[in-house]
Amino acid sequence: MDFNKQPASPQQDSQSPQPQQGPPSRQGHRPLKNWLEILLVSSRLGLTSFGGPIAHLGYFHEEYVRRRKWMDEKSYADLVALSQFLPGPASSQVGIGIGAIRGGLFGGLISFIGFTLPSVIALMILALLMQGLGIGEAGWIHGLKLVAVAIVAHAILGMGKNLTPDSQRKAIALLALVVTLLWQTIYAQVVMILLSALIGYFIYKNHSDSNPNDNGSRIPFPISKRAGVICLALFFGLLFLLPLLREITSVSWIAMFDSFYRSGSLVFGGGHVVLPLLEREFVPTGWVSEEAFLAGYGATQAVPGPLFTFAAYLGTIINGWTGGLLATAAIFLPAFLLIFGTLPFWDAMRRHPKMKAALMGVNAAVVGILLSAFYQPIWTSTIISPLDFAFAAVLFSMLVFWKAAPWVVVLTGAIGGSLLFWLL
Repeated sequence: MDFNKQPASPQQDSQSPQPQQGPPSRQGHRPLKNWLEILLVSSRLGLTSFGGPIAHLGYFHEEYVRRRKWMDEKSYADLVALSQFLPGPASSQVGIGIGAIRGGLFGGLISFIGFTLPSVIALMILALLMQGLGIGEAGWIHGLKLVAVAIVAHAILGMGKNLTPDSQRKAIALLALVVTLLWQTIYAQVVMILLSALIGYFIYKNHSDSNPNDNGSRIPFPISKRAGVICLALFFGLLFLLPLLREITSVSWIAMFDSFYRSGSLVFGGGHVVLPLLEREFVPTGWVSEEAFLAGYGATQAVPGPLFTFAAYLGTIINGWTGGLLATAAIFLPAFLLIFGTLPFWDAMRRHPKMKAALMGVNAAVVGILLSAFYQPIWTSTIISPLDFAFAAVLFSMLVFWKAAPWVVVLTGAIGGSLLFWLL
């Protein structure tokens, strides 16, 4: 993921794939071939993307923006900003959005399945076999956390260069960093995004954006605005209807669906925030014991993919594999409804002059928010010795200077972490 690359020569440009201006299915490509590509790419990310939601955004940038050029830098940053603003799993929403932009509605579903299914299967198997394996302390897990450090550092450097090119936006990023680092609540990110949008509007409302990365490309999204309104109506309708159904019926699966749906609907800040919320939903009620919850909590930190897949573990503990599938569908359904409901309006909004000014501030804030999350919890929970820093530097160099494929970096991190665990 070379974010610091220099402008390519004409010869290089002719050999490099160009960003797609629309879903391949609209450009004459065979949909089945396109969907298969989305499935393969997202599945590989689902098997190798360790480190939590911020790390996932780094992996996505490397794969979708830099390597495959499915979208440009600014479109990706706008999509990240939108997902950060919406409740739910931000990285999953970005992945769903990219898949839908690339391959239509079914492409978004395939992208979600590929990225999510590996960790769902792993956690459901763990729940069926019972917990207590203590895998969270394994050396290879620590090595994968070091890989996440390298991936996120690389992403932040590149996004910082592209999204904070002037002193005003650097100041906005710094403000977002300080606020979200010192005020660690579920509201900090939303407040900073709103505040940064306001600051950006007043600073850049008369600004002519000459950013070379903003090439005027559109984000085509194959869902009508009417369908978007229906998705948003379903989101709010289920949010208010499910608790009523839970009260007037005694059906256990409705109560279970309601708990997971509300958890996926009302969480800002990503997967780390949803875990304690789920604890309050299921441990006091007796659906899951505290011991089983903590064992699953540790296992969720050790598997790749979104942390929201912890719901699969809890659902399996409650009601077997059918409960695991129901819980997974319930907790991720709000993410689908929100991203499908907002994206049909998003491209027009982000191209409006006043909205573009606000988004310039928001995108700068995203850099600061990512940098804050890079320090806490990624850096503080991973770099605990000089050897950790040295190995992370090696992984970073492999990725940035030697252009190693991400899967090679992941494999090196896992093997190196295991060796260091046994030698020390």
